[in-house]
Amino acid sequence: MYSQNYSLNSQLKIWMSTLLVMIVLIILVGGLTRLTDSGLSITTWELFIGSLPPLTSEKWTEYFDLYKTIPEYKEQNFNMTLNEFKIIFWWEWGHRQLGRLIGLTVLLPMIYFTIKNGFWILKEYSIIFLLVCFQGFIGWYMVSSGLIDRVDVSHYRLSLHLVIAFIILSIVFWKFLKLTNLKINEINIKLNSIKFFLFLSFLQLIVGAFVSGMDAGKIYNTWPLMGTSYFPDDSIYTDIFNTTVFNNPSIVQFIHRNLAYLIVLIYFYILYLVIKNGNLKLRLPVLIIGISLLFQIFLGVLTILSGVKMFYASLHQINSILIILSTLYFLYITKYKRQ
Repeated sequence: MYSQNYSLNSQLKIWMSTLLVMIVLIILVGGLTRLTDSGLSITTWELFIGSLPPLTSEKWTEYFDLYKTIPEYKEQNFNMTLNEFKIIFWWEWGHRQLGRLIGLTVLLPMIYFTIKNGFWILKEYSIIFLLVCFQGFIGWYMVSSGLIDRVDVSHYRLSLHLVIAFIILSIVFWKFLKLTNLKINEINIKLNSIKFFLFLSFLQLIVGAFVSGMDAGKIYNTWPLMGTSYFPDDSIYTDIFNTTVFNNPSIVQFIHRNLAYLIVLIYFYILYLVIKNGNLKLRLPVLIIGISLLFQIFLGVLTILSGVKMFYASLHQINSILIILSTLYFLYITKYKRQ
């Protein structure tokens, strides 16, 4: 909320921009935690006591013994040494510490600004804190799905965890934009097309998390064909209408690919509308969306062809942040003008 209190606006912008950086960082670390199969290395929630890492060899052995009780160790990592366990442990521990730090970075300034400037601060920003707390619960809900009958976490819960992170990121960025004095451009483009593009982008995040959670990207490492045909060789078209379609890694990869093509088509429609509208101030923002979108597809293809190398897969996830934020920025600076 932009006000005439420039000092307060400046402080709130610093707060929101700090949170933005931290959320981007935790999304990056979370992705790497998944790519390194580190997410199940800590088998208890440890809401408060987990703030300190193991400091003694006895404590390390205790954590490792707990890890040995879950299916991931018994079925996949039964030859793992303690030193190898420490590598995956640090990824998950770092991810959790970032989550705790983000929670404090939301809570403490919110209390301070509320006391100093009034209850409206709490009303405006409490949604961020509530979502961060909820995200912590969902994180454990996700981890718990891989501790008993599975060697991986549920890809549905993984997707929920990722999408909530992007929702928090989007809210923080939107509130940051509201603290700026950006000029809103009146245009003749109906915003439904931009909102639909944003909706499809979030839908793609969900499907992308399914791909990651099931390691579906490792099944077909060819492009543009999947094997020897456009549709997966190991499936039939009617599988798309099956109630268990999102449990089929091949179909999920197929949906992820084709949803990307649809998003590109919608983008070019928006680009056409912007060019037709003639507002030069909107061309650079929409161009940034296009460049990030095409780069995302390029990274997606590289990820597939490389057999899901960590470097490409991580960049693929990071670039999705740019797509979401640039689209939100474009949506913010536009306003539909009725004829």
